[in-house]
Amino acid sequence: MLDEAWLTAADELLRIPSTADRPGELARALDWMIDRAGPGFTAERFESRGKPSALIYRGDVRPGRFRIILNGHLDVVPAPDELFTPRRSGDRLYARGAQDMKLSALVMTDVFRELAPVLPYPLGLQLVLDEEVGGRDGTGHQIEAGVTTDFAVIGEMSRLDITVESKGLIDVTLTAEGRAAHGAYPWLGDNALLTVVGAVRALLDRYPVPDSEVWRTTINVAKIDTPNIAFNQVPAAASAWLNLRFPPTDPDFTGRGVAEVTTHLSEIAGPGVAVGVAHVDAPHLAQRDHPDVTALRRAARAQGYDGAFLRRHGAGDGRFYFQAGMAAVAFGIGGDGQHGPDEHADLRTIMPYRDALREFLLSVRS
Repeated sequence: MLDEAWLTAADELLRIPSTADRPGELARALDWMIDRAGPGFTAERFESRGKPSALIYRGDVRPGRFRIILNGHLDVVPAPDELFTPRRSGDRLYARGAQDMKLSALVMTDVFRELAPVLPYPLGLQLVLDEEVGGRDGTGHQIEAGVTTDFAVIGEMSRLDITVESKGLIDVTLTAEGRAAHGAYPWLGDNALLTVVGAVRALLDRYPVPDSEVWRTTINVAKIDTPNIAFNQVPAAASAWLNLRFPPTDPDFTGRGVAEVTTHLSEIAGPGVAVGVAHVDAPHLAQRDHPDVTALRRAARAQGYDGAFLRRHGAGDGRFYFQAGMAAVAFGIGGDGQHGPDEHADLRTIMPYRDALREFLLSVRS
């Protein structure tokens, strides 16, 4: 049973409005959690493009490679002020970040504090504050700085199931230029908007919008625009924003860099359209028979949960580990309402989650 001291701590953490547009609150959330981990550890701090993060471990010198890293993000998406005032209703704790994922991070920190001093291998606690805006300045930055591990457990909500596969992410901009003309005489102009729309149609023909959930590459058309301010003008310029998600099994994108992806999409979009790709965020894949995945699943099942394998259409920080050749899974508490006004944690999953993490870490071989 959860004690009141833990619930009080959860309340304090959830009241911190640690959103990307409040750097002071991001820093406050990080300091709060470092204090929660307690003395006797090294809290190595990182910063990238104004985003702080930390890596906590036993000893004065960072291990060359961690056996296990527990990864939690403390940033949340923006919300009205009232959603930063937690409220309980039965087994539910409502607040921004309750499910995604401050409470999982809190449990991870408590388990780290308890077990890191006694485990026969190096355990790391990775606290980041930019997952909701891409993760490149937190988990991504730390990995680029040389942080390595055999296996990472990321506390994203899963109700003690195990996310072993997540899609990659590419934001694409299409632009075209044409020739302006009076709308009454369209044959005198060159409509850039029609060129962009044609490219969008070609890309959707290649990667069609599914009628129901399916594990393949999808494209969301987020915006189509021109600088026009009049109905009776042929647009001389146009653009479109596309959000592309792809599974690890799609050879069109997995393992390809920006230049290769740009060329591939340009061939589909056709002439007259410039394709812009700023970055290719890799997908995430963990082998289901990996020994640490097996051990984590066994620990979840010991608490009465299935430990089922999940696929996520959204991107997560596991992709940075996968891209660097390290295994990672997402494993967190239960709840619902992610990013919405009814976001809540299922308090019945807190203790089983804690016990599963403990059992897993104690079972891992050094």
